[in-house]
Amino acid sequence: MDPSDARPAAAAAPAELARVHALLKEQNFSAALAAAEGLLAAQPHHRDARLFAAVAERRLHRISEALNTLATLEQQHPRFSRLYEERGRCFVVLRQAPQAIEAFLTAVNLNHALPGSWSMLEGLYRMTGEAENAAMAGSHVATLRNLPPEIVAATSLFMDGDLDAAEPLIRAWLLKNGDHIEAMRLLARIGIARKVYDDPELLLAAVLERAPDYRAARQEYASVLIELHRHADARRHIGELLKDEPGNRALRMLDAAALVGLGEHRRAIEIYRGLLLGTAADADVHLSMAHALKTLGQTPEAIVAYRKAASLRPDFGDAYWSLANLKTYRFPDEELRQMRAALEAPATGTVDRYHLCFALAKALEDRGEYAESFRYYELGNRLKHAEIRYRPALTESNTRGQIKVCTAGFFASRDGWGTPEPDPIFIVGLPRSGSTLLEQILASHSQVEGTQELPHVQQIVTALRGREAEQAEPRYPHILERLSAEDFRQLGAKYLADTRVYRTGKPFFIDKNPNNFRHLGLVHLMLPNARIIDARREPMACCFSNLKQLFANGQEFTYGTEEIARYYRTYLELMQHWDRVLPGRILRVYHEDVVGDLEGNVRRMLDFCGLPFEPQCLVFHETQRSVRTASSEQVRQAIYREGLDQWKHFEPWLGPLKDALGDALTRYREQ
Repeated sequence: MDPSDARPAAAAAPAELARVHALLKEQNFSAALAAAEGLLAAQPHHRDARLFAAVAERRLHRISEALNTLATLEQQHPRFSRLYEERGRCFVVLRQAPQAIEAFLTAVNLNHALPGSWSMLEGLYRMTGEAENAAMAGSHVATLRNLPPEIVAATSLFMDGDLDAAEPLIRAWLLKNGDHIEAMRLLARIGIARKVYDDPELLLAAVLERAPDYRAARQEYASVLIELHRHADARRHIGELLKDEPGNRALRMLDAAALVGLGEHRRAIEIYRGLLLGTAADADVHLSMAHALKTLGQTPEAIVAYRKAASLRPDFGDAYWSLANLKTYRFPDEELRQMRAALEAPATGTVDRYHLCFALAKALEDRGEYAESFRYYELGNRLKHAEIRYRPALTESNTRGQIKVCTAGFFASRDGWGTPEPDPIFIVGLPRSGSTLLEQILASHSQVEGTQELPHVQQIVTALRGREAEQAEPRYPHILERLSAEDFRQLGAKYLADTRVYRTGKPFFIDKNPNNFRHLGLVHLMLPNARIIDARREPMACCFSNLKQLFANGQEFTYGTEEIARYYRTYLELMQHWDRVLPGRILRVYHEDVVGDLEGNVRRMLDFCGLPFEPQCLVFHETQRSVRTASSEQVRQAIYREGLDQWKHFEPWLGPLKDALGDALTRYREQ
């Protein structure tokens, strides 16, 4: 298939791009080129406009110009398969078979769903007498011909990163035609790429029911289970796959990730060390190993591994950000120069670009260069914000629903429901509110297990909500009114059973998922004897700390001034409601108070949890345990007051944040 016959890569292409595409199909190549060049004048990095310009140039027999256009496109979008396909066509016109073969091979290695490239390869191999390679290419052509063309087209779009075009195409096909293994797997892969895992879990489970020997689907299923924190289940599937391929590098990386999820970091590090090849391919291994070393508190070793990852891949934004995210690392001048060069390089991808922005911002903040630091924080947030799908209205609607359903009378009529075990201690609030410090203090007690930000409350919510999470009148939280005492007892028992894998036998354990504040009504009904602590921080300090933080997953409300301020205000509103309808149920601990009076607040928390005072809670920074959050290095140091007012260095640029917070600036202290 000639690229001029392909649909535009974007699902909702701008009108001008659609016009270029139409002109190519009409074979009006001069007009198409002029229109594409007009687009590029306004948007020099427009991927599809530059591709269409190259197609028009080739069709006008301006091959040298087409190749130059494609060289520019490669600098800007080096993993775009169709640029290499178009390059191959240019070399075919020039009768340069070896160069054409190389280009088409690059295309299909990036995107296997390119029937045009495979067909051209088959012909070129036959022409050059390479019968075996011709047969291989021909088999790919036959495979793609046996699939519905919509699946092939959607797969090709997906492989080139065009999720917004691929998803509606494959969804519509499935709705019309029913189950199809490849279509279901593709839809699951799109969900995984969007970091939405519940639908992929269902889709891949259905694929494996129909095709239990489908190894690629099983591997993807295991990766989804890891994202859903079902690490033991994931390891069972990985183990099955490793039986036949014990040396498979990707599977061993996946196994190590599952071990990390189970808290077995040392075993994971052993796997990572065994995977090192001494090549550039080691960058991701060094990064993963460094994360595990950091979690164990082996900071010097983690720094060595992070720096090695960055040296192997100079634009590896995540490696630089991970160093910055230690909060204690200081970048030398040479690394700053390398980060700036990587950020300015046209080929640096968006994900690496925003990681580099946050890393540079933190490095410059540490040097006291606040104006430039803020500029990079702003740019990083803007780049990240462009790829997220957070909708504040949904959070605010859920809050109104909680307030409507979870009244004092509602709870009074359900007194004593749930499972009676007092084991969990929930620490809730906003990210960057001092919750990791409270966790470290409590986990220093001999009777308390520190775990991680557990996902199990949210998973129960997801199950209660059902598949129509965004409908006008969602099931949750209204479904709470229809659940029986036995239902809540079973939910509490399920929570305790599912979290047992993170425990080692201590009577109490901490669930430090901050977002659980949105579901404290459910928590109370499932686990009426659990302790709940609200970690609260002054709003300017808390919100700006969130704007400075690039989270590995979730927390999508933190990448815009308006969004984080609205979220903080919603948090205050809902916590005020829980205080009103569940008086005395929640202990509020202000970060500023802990810094000012550590012992008084430690005793207060221990009394609330029914625990005797233990002096090691005051020297929490000496406690050896795994800490996974962004504050991991900070809680391994004694408390210092300097961190309280760090946001004031940026005060000249934070007027919009103050305005958006409004009366939350004083209301956060109201009881």
